[in-house]
Amino acid sequence: MKQLDLSMDARPSFEPRPIVNVAKVRQLSPLRYPGGKTWLVPEIRRWLSGLSSQPDQFVEPFAGGGIASLTAVAEDYVERAVLSELDAGVAALWQCILDKGPWLIDRILSFEPTRDNVLSLLRAECASQSELAFQTLVRNRTQRGGILADGAGLMKSGENGKGVASRWYPQTIAKRIKYIHALRGRLTFLREDGFNLIERYRNCPNVAFFIDPPYTASTKRAGLRLYNHNTVDHERLFGLMATVRGPFMMTYDRDPMVEAMAQERGFYVERIGMKNTHHRRMVELLITRPYPAA
Repeated sequence: MKQLDLSMDARPSFEPRPIVNVAKVRQLSPLRYPGGKTWLVPEIRRWLSGLSSQPDQFVEPFAGGGIASLTAVAEDYVERAVLSELDAGVAALWQCILDKGPWLIDRILSFEPTRDNVLSLLRAECASQSELAFQTLVRNRTQRGGILADGAGLMKSGENGKGVASRWYPQTIAKRIKYIHALRGRLTFLREDGFNLIERYRNCPNVAFFIDPPYTASTKRAGLRLYNHNTVDHERLFGLMATVRGPFMMTYDRDPMVEAMAQERGFYVERIGMKNTHHRRMVELLITRPYPAA
């Protein structure tokens, strides 16, 4: 692969590359996530394969659907990955997949996703973390756009008029969970603040970070309505990433504030074309530490 000049003095090209067809990208996560990063998988591969040495670990402090960590481990770019997530339901789901995958698969395959059954399940008080995990998965697969934030509604007509069952593919979801469960010896999940996880590993030169906070820097953007945890100190995050010793990739909505924070710290910024869930063409930012000058 041709090496790019990403030195501190480089003048990067901002011409977006062709938009990725996500239908051709291997789907590993069971979650339908607003702002999910399946489209970014080719860029994650390109970044990891271009590093001067293979990282020992991969750290994803704002895991969500966890596609970056799953890709890094499944395709042997790293031996282990550590993921964290604050959302109680998503955290319960990740822990259940790793610890009780067979139980969750049985629950998925035996569930009939009628509207009445879905509503009954989502209104129920969960007696255990495992039940919360299953409830979260059902909520994610049956609510509009996979949105888990409070107040999100169920799909109505859905795909081909299938209503709430439009995105409930039990065999496919079970297969993905079985695969992730098989990787459990190489995946560690922690329910904690992403900043704490970065602090823990920031002095490790052989740890690679993937940073995708589910909160946008601009108050006018979608993060405020898509996620239950929707505030973060972006200046603090950029400042912290400037201190990490290992390589990192950050991804953000295109925003002048974000570009300014990156430029101020000498980070390399690239604009990448993508399509959102409404098939609208958009541009996101990929932010990395520049490679040393040749």
